[in-house]
Amino acid sequence: MPRFHKPNNTKNKKALLIEAEGLELLREACEGIEINIPTVYQVNEAELVLEEVQAQPCSESLARLLGGGLAQMHKKRHEQYGFESDGMIGLNPQINIWSENWGEFFVKYRLGYQMDLIGSGTFRSRGNSFLQNYGGQIEEFLNQNTEHASLVHGDLWSGNYLCDKERVWLIDPAAYYGDREVDLAMSEMFGGFAPGFYHAYDEVYPRTPAYEKKKVIYNLYHYLNHYNLFGSSYKKPCEGMIEQIQNFLERTI
Repeated sequence: MPRFHKPNNTKNKKALLIEAEGLELLREACEGIEINIPTVYQVNEAELVLEEVQAQPCSESLARLLGGGLAQMHKKRHEQYGFESDGMIGLNPQINIWSENWGEFFVKYRLGYQMDLIGSGTFRSRGNSFLQNYGGQIEEFLNQNTEHASLVHGDLWSGNYLCDKERVWLIDPAAYYGDREVDLAMSEMFGGFAPGFYHAYDEVYPRTPAYEKKKVIYNLYHYLNHYNLFGSSYKKPCEGMIEQIQNFLERTI
């Protein structure tokens, strides 16, 4: 079986160990589901050795397989949100604790943490003001519209799933236990997946009526992370999402 050798190109010595742990969590959650996870052959601080996927363009049928399989994985309930140790989202830390309050967890350890990474300046002040004024409403809105904790991939954009001739694979997770719809939201960030993915997902586990609003909140986290990693080109999208969230929260008062 061909093997893929992934070096640790980050400053975090635990980065590959975290990735390997996420892959094993996904493997356990996908038992009996038609989603494949590459086998981890070896991992240390310097290198992760994985089963190599012979990737090719994904067909509509494989997109449906991914959607339906992800929905089955998300149906598996977990008692708490978060995780026992911190992870990574791209090159930034992803802070975790165990929590029974999803809204509070997301506002504090996802949005709040990314706001704190911004540093000084007007954008940081705007972000802090936004969370001070609307954080409680965001918490309440998420708690009212989240059914249970599920294992989530956590970084589900199009570069983090692969297809071979007959199978679909998940790679590079930022796994933790959260609202399942964080994965659906992330999948839409850069143009979305094939339509069959969403159709198949909804056939197995339909998205909530609040999804269209929730996805703006959830993707603000990823846009803030991209701003902190890649710079000012992500500032306007972040500001636009903050405005969207403020507008729909104000209409619910």
